[in-house]
Amino acid sequence: MPVLRRTGAMIVEIVRDVLPIVLVITFFQLFILHQPFPNLGGVVGGMLLAVLGLFLFTQGLNLGLFPLGESLAFQFARRGSLGWLLAFAFTIGYATTVAEPALLAVATKAQEISGGRLDQFVMRSVVAGAVGLAISLGVLRLILGHPIQYYIIGGYLLVVAVTPFAPKEVVGLAYDSGGVTTSTVTVPLMAALGVGLATTIEGRNPLVDGFGLIALAALTPILAVMLYGIWVY
Repeated sequence: MPVLRRTGAMIVEIVRDVLPIVLVITFFQLFILHQPFPNLGGVVGGMLLAVLGLFLFTQGLNLGLFPLGESLAFQFARRGSLGWLLAFAFTIGYATTVAEPALLAVATKAQEISGGRLDQFVMRSVVAGAVGLAISLGVLRLILGHPIQYYIIGGYLLVVAVTPFAPKEVVGLAYDSGGVTTSTVTVPLMAALGVGLATTIEGRNPLVDGFGLIALAALTPILAVMLYGIWVY
């Protein structure tokens, strides 16, 4: 009974999250464009499948990724191996980003538009490497107890300083690259890693110190892609 209650509550929450998108699309389709929905049955069926997919995905995160991230963070922190912990953080950041479909789509399109000057695999590797470094830096910050705002402000000052020197062909692409890294896999796994570490390390507050990894992960690809563009062009 409690399982059914939790399942029902989660489905209601997902429907509530999806409903505004459906209402906006319906309003513009019917009252602004004055066009009926093409293949209404397919649209409704797709919406139901989207809700089901989000439900299964959320369940998977709660049952798998969150406990796994917290458990790994606890084990690494308990062993006291800073080198292995940073290597683990980099590997997780790189692996979850390089396989991100949104990044693949952006990198492929950039390669097409640039006539091959921006190689999609190299660009994906640059972005993924930047995310890995950001996660490692975020873990090191958490261990040292440094305030997150110093890292964020310093990072964006670097971005602002490099932007005038970056080729105009890659500036917009660089800023978009910061967004595609915050994927549905990277975000929960990094959040679980940060919260798990903050819970394990004495003197750290999970709410204050456990978050902030994703902010760094969204910042460093901007700088990395602009530097890659300077090198290419």
